[in-house]
Amino acid sequence: MMTFHLHYYIFCFSFLFYMFSIIASSQLSSNFYATTCPNALSTIKSAVVSAVAKEYRMGASLLRLHFHDCFVNGCDASVLLDDTSSFTGEKTAAANVNSLRGFDVIDDIKTKLETACPGIVSCADILAVAARDSVVALGGQSWSVGLGRRDSTTASKDAATTDIPSPLMDLSDLISAFSTKGFTTQEMVALTGAHTIGQARCQLFRGRIYNETNIDSDFATSVKSKCPSSGGDSNLTSLDVTTNELFDNAYFKNLVNKKGLLHSDQQLFSGGSTDSQVTTYSTSPSTFYADFSTVMVKMGNLSILTGQSGQIRTNCRNVN
Repeated sequence: MMTFHLHYYIFCFSFLFYMFSIIASSQLSSNFYATTCPNALSTIKSAVVSAVAKEYRMGASLLRLHFHDCFVNGCDASVLLDDTSSFTGEKTAAANVNSLRGFDVIDDIKTKLETACPGIVSCADILAVAARDSVVALGGQSWSVGLGRRDSTTASKDAATTDIPSPLMDLSDLISAFSTKGFTTQEMVALTGAHTIGQARCQLFRGRIYNETNIDSDFATSVKSKCPSSGGDSNLTSLDVTTNELFDNAYFKNLVNKKGLLHSDQQLFSGGSTDSQVTTYSTSPSTFYADFSTVMVKMGNLSILTGQSGQIRTNCRNVN
């Protein structure tokens, strides 16, 4: 009976989360700035393309900024706020400190937009569009980004510490962490495909390459050369060891071949319930692209501020 009630409550919560996302989605419009700041999207795209051309890794960094923003109290640009006397921001949370990047690119975009259209384009919308444009700049598929989010006036280090999934999680914990945000297991796998670009620090995968058995031996040996058993914590290795400068489905091919860099990566293909979906994505890039685009739209609607809620920050690092 307890199991029935547990599943019932989980179903009800997921349904409510789904309904809220539908309502939020209806509040956003891809044409939101068509008259108030007609060059907003082209300004963001130009800056992102330029930044990625200078350093391909920046594409992954901008995508990650959006993810880490949305997973902590919604897509409200709280991740961009510096600490103040009244709150400790999210930048120093364990999942973000010394690893989140791209703040300067967002600042540059915001400065350009404030010059062209003062007080119009939110930092939260900039993050959402920059994430999409980063994927496209690295060869991925585009999607329509709803616009009209507003910016938060506070941030929470504690929420960032508890809400952002850890790279050390097992499959069951990953499923739970994403379910809490209203995502199905299938959507979790699709979202994690973002690891087809970007890099990770040695300290986050040392345990996997030295202690785990469900790993290709040649792959482990190769990565060990960049990540010693002690020291070198900040040494970087690509999450996708085959085509790390392209947004493609190679990440899933790597998982099938036991070449997932993070423990949480390989958990998606390790004899569990997500194996079949990983296999599908590894052989059908179009299926992955379609699912990824859909779930990115859903993520971009998480607990957004619209209407008169929040504000439009003049400087993304500070509350007005």
